[in-house]
Amino acid sequence: MSERPLQYFSDEYLKNCQKLTPMQIVKFLDDFRILHGRPPEKSKLISIKIPENLLIIFRKKAELEGTPYQSKIKELMKEWSLH
Repeated sequence: MSERPLQYFSDEYLKNCQKLTPMQIVKFLDDFRILHGRPPEKSKLISIKIPENLLIIFRKKAELEGTPYQSKIKELMKEWSLH
């Protein structure tokens, strides 16, 4: 099991953090979320029947694009839902 890095804070930094207002804390947390990306959206496992020939062609086309086929399906669903 690999160990995660441990971050150390100076006493001065911790004292300054104690002086933050609730709004400054909220701003910090929101900036941190944006910097490190939004939390992943919850996914739902589904089952779908697709004609085999269509799936073979779709998977090959996605492979030629360098995209996993399931990611391509999600991308197309997002595009379609926005129109």
